[in-house]
Amino acid sequence: MTITPDPRPASGLPSGAGPLSRLRRLTCHLAILLASALALASPGGAQEQAGITASAADDQQGDDFYCAQRRLGQWFYCEKPKQREAAPQAAKPQQSASERIAAITKQLDELKSRAILEPSEENVIAYVRFQREQLDRASLFSDTWQRALWQNPDLDYTLQRPVGTVAKRAWADNRVADRSQVLENLGRRYGLFYFFAQSCGACEIFAPILRSVADSHHMAIMAVSMDGGPSNQFPNYVVDSGQRARMGVPGNATPALVLFDTATRKTMPVGFGIMSADEIMERIFLLTNTRVGSDY
Repeated sequence: MTITPDPRPASGLPSGAGPLSRLRRLTCHLAILLASALALASPGGAQEQAGITASAADDQQGDDFYCAQRRLGQWFYCEKPKQREAAPQAAKPQQSASERIAAITKQLDELKSRAILEPSEENVIAYVRFQREQLDRASLFSDTWQRALWQNPDLDYTLQRPVGTVAKRAWADNRVADRSQVLENLGRRYGLFYFFAQSCGACEIFAPILRSVADSHHMAIMAVSMDGGPSNQFPNYVVDSGQRARMGVPGNATPALVLFDTATRKTMPVGFGIMSADEIMERIFLLTNTRVGSDY
């Protein structure tokens, strides 16, 4: 068997590569390494290399500005900065209705004052326009108010106390009839104390009026003389012996009329001075048959 020798040299270099060829190859490799080192050392090279690194990080983080534009070095990691949470803004409080009305009133006064102090056409027009807006708003409120009363009879006070001519006359006639009927029965429970003085001129005018009311409604009246003098209309009078003070009647308040409840033994002042017959009956009716605030 014949053995053929390997034509390649033991160094692994191709055929024909001697020491000179190997030297040239080493020199070429050194030149390439040196060029790479110089490229990295230069600003442009470092930026290019950093750009490559940043681009790779940008692919991972997705932040073009932070990873690509800032050009971080190749030995740094590109991390996307955490966004700061925006501080919650406090909700602006809304103005209440009363505050809005106050602001409108203030603005109207300001425009009026400016138009008076600086009466230019522009200032006067601004005041008139703003005033007209408020008048329109008031008209709208008034119209809505009226419609609401028409559709909700429980809110319409004129159904209880009419203001129209015809309705008011009918209401007054019914009121007089009811009052007369009530007063006819009041004489069984209530009586009147009449405080007068002989020297009182108003008592001379008021006494006949009071006498007619007592006779027509059968009410008992106890006349009390403050100065001891007599009364033409009430001859069966008595002289004051402390009744005035106990009922809270001032000493100089004559004539004075006080209602006395025989069931509860309580007194209710009806009025002082001259009163008409209709006024006397109306006051007695209100004091004995209506609740406070129900008739207004």
